[in-house]
Amino acid sequence: MKIVHTVQEVREAVSAWRKEGLSIGFVPTMGYLHEGHQSLIQRAVEENDQVVVSIFVNPMQFGPNEDLESYPKDLEKDSLLCEKTGATLIFNPQPEEMYTGDFCSFVDMTGLTKGLCGKSRPIHFRGVCTVVNKLFNIVQPDRAYFGQKDAQQLAVIKQMVKDLNMNLEIVGCPIIREEDGLAKSSRNTYLSKEERVAARVLSQSLEEGRGRLEEGETSVQVIREIIRGCIEKEPLTKIDYVEIVDAKSLEPVEKVEKTILIAIAVYIGKTRLIDNFTFEC
Repeated sequence: MKIVHTVQEVREAVSAWRKEGLSIGFVPTMGYLHEGHQSLIQRAVEENDQVVVSIFVNPMQFGPNEDLESYPKDLEKDSLLCEKTGATLIFNPQPEEMYTGDFCSFVDMTGLTKGLCGKSRPIHFRGVCTVVNKLFNIVQPDRAYFGQKDAQQLAVIKQMVKDLNMNLEIVGCPIIREEDGLAKSSRNTYLSKEERVAARVLSQSLEEGRGRLEEGETSVQVIREIIRGCIEKEPLTKIDYVEIVDAKSLEPVEKVEKTILIAIAVYIGKTRLIDNFTFEC
């Protein structure tokens, strides 16, 4: 496995692979990799001849007062995980490599980005779409792998690829969880011991909602109140949103009549965590 830091180095590697007729899988990350990322890399290794993992904390997708400066980094640990899992190449650029001084082009989207995380993080998805578009242009993958924990991001990327006629497949992979149900996240490292215990309420609240759905409850208002009520019992929480939306359009629904996405964002202390599940009628 090789670690490179420039666009040119990636393109040289990709060109050589293409001449050999090899397929390319791509896993874009912001680093500080965990078992969730590892599952994406493993899937990519199984389905492609060569696998590129990008490790880049994208400044464009962070808003004011968010955690850009404190976002955890450990390239040595990340590289060991990538090598162990079978990745071929790590692309680890500096911000100035991705955004030159005269940079002024962006990829934006309406519709899918207006609710959920897009409502409280209004510039986030413009940053995501721009950097992912750039990475796709650099790596030119056959397939790219994203976790379903970031359900809105996955939907946005799929729509962008469709809208812009990109010639690649987007593969969504299941959420990987801790033994107590908490979804794996690089931001979990921010939690104190007390907050880590409190964070279990995210998955617990979703399980309560799922249980009522499986019992036949079809009122979105009832399900939302069940989830909110469970979260609010934990004093260290502050709810950003509890939303139930159409799984494809991400538009709010009032009754459970088709496949829905139940998504939450909750602050545990100062740390914002997300989780979700999809329910098929």
